[in-house]
Amino acid sequence: MTYHPKSEFMATIQERGFLADCTDYQALDQKLYDGMVTAYIGYDATAQSLHVGHLLNIMLLRWFQKAGHRPITLMGGGTTKVGDPSFRSDERPLLGPEQIDANIAGMGAVFAQYLSYEGDKNAALMLNNAEWLDGLNYLDFLRDIGRHFSVNRMLSFESVKSRLDREQSLSFLEFNYMILQAYDFLELYRREGCLLQMGGSDQWGNIVNGVDLTRRVIDGEVYGLTTPLLTTSDGRKMGKSQGGAVWLNSAMLSPYEFWQFWRNTTDADVGRFLKLYTEVPVEECDRLGSLGGSEINGAKILLANEVTTLLHGAEAAQAAQATAREVFEKGGVGEDLPTLVLTETELGDGVSVVQLIVKSGLAASGKEAKRLIADGGARLNDAPLTDAGLMIDAGALAAPIKLSAGKKRHALVQLG
Repeated sequence: MTYHPKSEFMATIQERGFLADCTDYQALDQKLYDGMVTAYIGYDATAQSLHVGHLLNIMLLRWFQKAGHRPITLMGGGTTKVGDPSFRSDERPLLGPEQIDANIAGMGAVFAQYLSYEGDKNAALMLNNAEWLDGLNYLDFLRDIGRHFSVNRMLSFESVKSRLDREQSLSFLEFNYMILQAYDFLELYRREGCLLQMGGSDQWGNIVNGVDLTRRVIDGEVYGLTTPLLTTSDGRKMGKSQGGAVWLNSAMLSPYEFWQFWRNTTDADVGRFLKLYTEVPVEECDRLGSLGGSEINGAKILLANEVTTLLHGAEAAQAAQATAREVFEKGGVGEDLPTLVLTETELGDGVSVVQLIVKSGLAASGKEAKRLIADGGARLNDAPLTDAGLMIDAGALAAPIKLSAGKKRHALVQLG
């Protein structure tokens, strides 16, 4: 028999495709129906920005708050010093305190676009687990917390098992990560009455550890919920593009490039992405996703506009669409295109067009740029680029030049 959720939040995430697993679906649904619940998702500060791969769970927190509940964004100022080994083939590089703090500041700017941290009784909280992890006494922690963990069980989790099966080293430092993450849940339950931890399905083992620890130590009834790990319909990991990670901070990826990423969505993904990454009603998402031929392009533009508006604001979305129209429909040079600015020193007597393609982010390497040219996929000012040995000098840059990789990726190069 199919269970129909009572709570607004569970109904929303089930309908829109956010739900993968839950430790006790019906009991959690009842808690959510009965009153305000506090939930958290943890984010380690491994980079200056979050990327598109994080956006699914940020939207999950947004729906959670919109349904009247209180979300916590837990910044991993402490756990980042250890590094999450889940499904990784190697150990993360260890970051210093200053870099971790800078990364947390960059990530916080993104959360502020999606969640309200002020005012209402369910205002979001941003906490840092360094607050309780940095001061732990090792012997007390081993005695009070470590005794609740079975090494046999920890080794059985798929995130760890996959690493060991490949005979890749798992350091003792990393092995402690899942204990620290479980302890976070216990602390948040004690401090904030937090009843729910959410995350991607790769975090299932870590989340279950936290649920078990909280029950064992203080007999607290808490829950875990995961979202599916998304791949695009052509099998690529969500959040990766030809140019690398699709960052959410505008300083690392321009709003135009972000908009363009969504505009380039594969036809088969449009309906699903509208449900997950926008607030467009589900029936409309289904209708737009079922369009065919040239009509689906209108749905992709709507998707790009909606997602970009949430992150960067309506003006940025409109500017990106206007730039795209200028570049694609009229063959012009849009003001908002990613721009590579060269100094006269950098230019010297001239720079090869291959180097410019790489520097502007249209290719990952010189080899890839040369292959692009050889395959007829490169253009210079909308004309086919056939000479990989072409040098660009000051005369050629008297006005900005436009480089293109295929029909959809463009960049400007100009002298500063």
